[in-house]
Amino acid sequence: MTAAPATGCPTPGPRVRARLAPLVLPVFVPSAVYGLGNGAAAPMFPLRALELGASPGLAGLVVALSGFGMILMDLPAGSIVARLGERVAIALGSAAGALGMLAAIFAPNIAVFGAGMLLTGAATAVWGLARQSYVVAVVPVADRGRVLSIFAGSMRLGFFAGPFLGAAIVHGAGPVGALWVQLGAVVLAGGLVAVMPEPEEGAATGATGIGTVLREQRGLLTTLGSGALLMGAARASRQVLLPLWAAHIGADAAVVALLFGIAGAVDVLMSYPAGLWMDRFGRRAIGVPSMLCFASGYVVLPFAGSVLWLGVVATLLGVANGLSNGVIMTVGADIAPADRRAEFLGAWRLTHDFGMFAGPITIGVIGAVSMLGGAAVVLAVSAGVGAAAMYRWFPGPGGVLRGSAR
Repeated sequence: MTAAPATGCPTPGPRVRARLAPLVLPVFVPSAVYGLGNGAAAPMFPLRALELGASPGLAGLVVALSGFGMILMDLPAGSIVARLGERVAIALGSAAGALGMLAAIFAPNIAVFGAGMLLTGAATAVWGLARQSYVVAVVPVADRGRVLSIFAGSMRLGFFAGPFLGAAIVHGAGPVGALWVQLGAVVLAGGLVAVMPEPEEGAATGATGIGTVLREQRGLLTTLGSGALLMGAARASRQVLLPLWAAHIGADAAVVALLFGIAGAVDVLMSYPAGLWMDRFGRRAIGVPSMLCFASGYVVLPFAGSVLWLGVVATLLGVANGLSNGVIMTVGADIAPADRRAEFLGAWRLTHDFGMFAGPITIGVIGAVSMLGGAAVVLAVSAGVGAAAMYRWFPGPGGVLRGSAR
């Protein structure tokens, strides 16, 4: 039985195109700046941990605390945005992010560095949710996919360019130099957002308890949320599995970096077309192909015995990641109840972020008891399951949900 369209889903009516120019300063530029800082600092976090005396295994665990911080803060972030509004929430998130980076920069030991990583992840959860909620409030539903894809793509563009800027600074200042870049990016992005107008419906609107939202929306969170979780795992796992496989086949680090750069460019270039496709053909038309591309890439990876084939796999996974750009945010916006949007989006983001946190851990566990190829096969199967879940439950043209998502 086909369920009725969820609140916020596209419905037939006059076509109102969103103007992108008013969104450049308050949305796209801050997102690109924030992504630039993340991209510069991300490769240096493990090296900073090593400087503080951590073993390679401990360094990886401590850096992963950033993802754990996002998971811990996803639900509270919804309440913060609902009660205080998007602009105040972003100011708080930027301040917390700056404190986290200062802790990481001046940490005297690995424990303080870990606390900084945890705080940085929590800040990212608040910042990302507030930005998404703002876009949903000011953009017409019919253009939601296009604008949210550009929003996500602008952050990915910054993340793509960040390592190049970071490399120049790290050359002279060491790993901590890239952390200063992220600190500056967090402060600048927060300052840019401070000039944005608060949407009329974005201020405090009588926040609902998180427990109430989870109970009322458990059907959506367990059906559509399963697809979001598996997509999060597929996205994050490629960042771990591809470098490990490159080392496995003895690929030169410089060549691998070039291949990843090409795949990152493909990812960014796919962002805008993916958003247009979403608005025209429905969210399912993007979610399912992207997960099938993830599954195909992970299936082929165990057979990639050369740099050429590794490049093919990296590019295919880049296409998958680019196709998926913005789809989770858009689906969450489509199905969010209008009267408790921020709280629901916090719970919705938790499903995806938990997948991003669990995916790399799963690779580590499987890799510890088996070959890396086994981890790739497990990821391929889970991506295939995710494609099936999205086909069954994600909104299609017109925003109609399939199956018993409600």
